Amino acid sequence: MKGNEESNISVFDIEDDAGVKVARVKKLDVVKLEYIGAESLSWQELFSGFDHLSAITFSSGINFIYNLLPMFKTVDIIFGCEEVISYSLNEIMAYQKNLIDRMRKAESKAKAYLLARMDEGTVHFSVARSVISHEKNYILESDDGRKRVVMGSANMSFNAFSGLQRENICYVDGDKAFSWYMDAFLTLKNDCTDDITKKALEISDLEDNIDELPISQSIKAQKVMSIEPTHENDEEINFVLDVRRVADKLKPLMPVFNGKKDKVYVSPDTIVKLKRHIQNEIVKEKELRSELPQLKIDVEKPLVELNGETIDLNPSKDEINRDVELFLQYMEGYKSFHGDALGMQYRYYEFANWFFCSPFMAIMRDTAIRYDQQKLPYPVFGLLYGQSKAGKTSFLETLLKMMIGQKPKMSAPDFTRSSIDAVRNSVQGAPVIVDDLTNTRFNQHAVETIKNDEFGFADHLVNYPAVVISANEDVKAVSQEVIRRTVICRVEAGLTNTEVMKSNIVRKVQSKIGTAFFREYLNRMIPEVRNLLDLMKDDESDCAPDILKKSSEILKAIISEYTSDLPEYVRELSLEDYFGEDVTGKNAIETVRRAWKTSKKEFVVNEKTNELWYNNGNTFDVDRLKKELPETLEARKSREWIVMNLTEAQKFFGLDFKLSFWEKTKNKFASV
Repeated sequence: MKGNEESNISVFDIEDDAGVKVARVKKLDVVKLEYIGAESLSWQELFSGFDHLSAITFSSGINFIYNLLPMFKTVDIIFGCEEVISYSLNEIMAYQKNLIDRMRKAESKAKAYLLARMDEGTVHFSVARSVISHEKNYILESDDGRKRVVMGSANMSFNAFSGLQRENICYVDGDKAFSWYMDAFLTLKNDCTDDITKKALEISDLEDNIDELPISQSIKAQKVMSIEPTHENDEEINFVLDVRRVADKLKPLMPVFNGKKDKVYVSPDTIVKLKRHIQNEIVKEKELRSELPQLKIDVEKPLVELNGETIDLNPSKDEINRDVELFLQYMEGYKSFHGDALGMQYRYYEFANWFFCSPFMAIMRDTAIRYDQQKLPYPVFGLLYGQSKAGKTSFLETLLKMMIGQKPKMSAPDFTRSSIDAVRNSVQGAPVIVDDLTNTRFNQHAVETIKNDEFGFADHLVNYPAVVISANEDVKAVSQEVIRRTVICRVEAGLTNTEVMKSNIVRKVQSKIGTAFFREYLNRMIPEVRNLLDLMKDDESDCAPDILKKSSEILKAIISEYTSDLPEYVRELSLEDYFGEDVTGKNAIETVRRAWKTSKKEFVVNEKTNELWYNNGNTFDVDRLKKELPETLEARKSREWIVMNLTEAQKFFGLDFKLSFWEKTKNKFASV
């Protein structure tokens, strides 16, 4: 049946329309058939009368498979998946997990039957880990010697075999076809599939037990395995991703249909309205592109472009010196603020370090996803909030001016999850500033956006911008689920109204400062980012590369070269300086320590139950405090009290929480 015995080794050149050679491709195995006739058959009639089934299917309907099993004495099925487009290890694992989850979620009677058949050895499932096959073949054999092969476009599902959609379904009876297709089946099974075990189907959460995935079991048995992601179908992959992007963009513009019926009716008027919606969105997108910057960084070339123009990464020393002096002059201005001015310089400098580093976060996150690494160390959200008249807006504008020479921002009323995703699709590199967000809008839109942020993962975007939120002082507390995903700067110093009016430092710096400091930073940072990406790809690496630490080292080095008096806030930083518990819980620690020092009557210490109770009489303050406490304290509300694990609270707050006998007696009523 094979047209050419040398088909697996013969190659020929393919040229594109310009005559350029683009590939050397093996010849195809083409089965030569004769047309005898066409029949109308149900799927039961097509498969009935045979005792053994071997099948290759790409997508599948699990319920259809469960209906097929009782028809055969033995069943051997290889699953592939059209959603796996690059065959990288993470895609293979994700597909295998989801396939087994679907099989496990069948109703209990069907699942019990399946497991019993697997125990008997009469049902066997395996899953492909390679792009080598795209076949849909059903190889049938009966005990009396009859043989049949069903092939064509139909996957193993009710949709394909119910007659509800057009499929190309053919069958051939006889030994020759059976022998050729069975040989192809066994080759695929032996060379590039993993077995689905009964144990894997019985585990409730495979995400916590990835060692039971089929590919993990194969690796364990073989000791080592070569995984070869395909890069030769980039055109097809980009096409699929483009379709998804366009579909996602069109989805919110679609008219709302009545969901009571299976069918929807679209009239010419619907298309006219849709066209109008799309045209309006195109205008908005063009406005965004013209107003907001396109900072594209290619770390491999290396190349940096701003709005399509190549950026010079070798500024003169005089330019760098001017910008460093102006930046330090700007930071020096915070000494005149009322409140924790020194702390403000420290916090603002930490935020500036992340801000300058933020254009690299997208590629770090994408690489983390591709190589199954942790993505939390590469935050793409920043929050600047706290006291009013603290210069939050002007500080962000100045940083952006240093990066790209302009200071655009997005107004708070425009901030929703869909609008911010639209902006991130339109803007590249430079952070998007959302100014003056209220507590209500922050809780309604920002919290969910930050918590559920998987933007750019599916499309492997590497240049989308970070989002920086400047919030009103009515944002009093931020929950832990936001804190661990966001670089946060809480401001606790400010100026009076008249001082704000008289100060001209902001205008002076913003009018004179250029981009030389940032360009020098990029020149030094890009090769370091390449090294960090290589570390992330190394399976032997024990922890996520700390890009914030590397960024702070470069900033300190540049500033040190252009000043003889290095401010103390200019220092090397690490991930711990941003996300350590003493940092993220700073406000809660200060609140409780202050209360313990001045008003122990607000506490009840129960050593017997290992509990610390706290209540300052203000329900809002207690709710805010609970938000900011780490999970280790096991904090919970009991009426107007917050209850914590005493041992963990002693460690976190750095207090022993020892009450005198008189204090215990006075406060014991509170825990009742």
